[in-house]
Amino acid sequence: MKPLVSITTVTYNSEKTLARTIESVLRQTYDNIEYLVMDGLSEDGTVGVAEGYREQFARRGFSYRIVSEPDRGMYDAINKGIRLSHGEIIGNINSDDWYEPNAVERAAAFLEESGCDYMYADLKMIRPDGTSFVKRAKERRMATSRGWNHPTQFARREVHERFPYKVESLHDDFDLYLKVRKAGLRIGVLNEVLADFTMEGMSHERNLAAAAARGKCRYRIYRNNGYGRRYLLECVMIEAAKLVF
Repeated sequence: MKPLVSITTVTYNSEKTLARTIESVLRQTYDNIEYLVMDGLSEDGTVGVAEGYREQFARRGFSYRIVSEPDRGMYDAINKGIRLSHGEIIGNINSDDWYEPNAVERAAAFLEESGCDYMYADLKMIRPDGTSFVKRAKERRMATSRGWNHPTQFARREVHERFPYKVESLHDDFDLYLKVRKAGLRIGVLNEVLADFTMEGMSHERNLAAAAARGKCRYRIYRNNGYGRRYLLECVMIEAAKLVF
């Protein structure tokens, strides 16, 4: 049988965008999927939206679970979802992003064919005005997020069991990536678009205070993972690019 792929989506007051995310999982060409919606006690109709898809998941033969309880933020909820899941392969898609229809099939096949422990792929970036561009995935010699795309990330279960998210900041996903690199695990890059990402929210807030806070957080993560002070320039360049472009 094809390996079970577990996907988590974390929600909090995501009523307006969640349906598109859920439907992207339902449309997957891969047939062995477990899907967990981890809600942080939303105050709008988020849970109702999720509940409305139970019958469709049952018809597809996908395991579908909705958990609504307090959490300590997105990465705490993802950690809980992973602990509740059973898949050999783990993916995560946020409640305002969505997968391409063949994302899980291509990721599972790539992990099997390449023998890698952790992979990511190209990402379509959707601007607030509806225009888009593709951010190409690359594995660079320098540890940077410029070629790394978290929404397209899939990893073997053992990776997340060894390196659960730290639950410290908005950039816990980048911290995981650095840990995987530092540990010498096998990283694979697939140059196909697997997911679509909306360029809104805190990670793309365009003001100096937000950029400075993100840069300081990213630099702290570099230092905590043993990277040198020269990575301060990398953090400044990334945030400057967000402000300009």
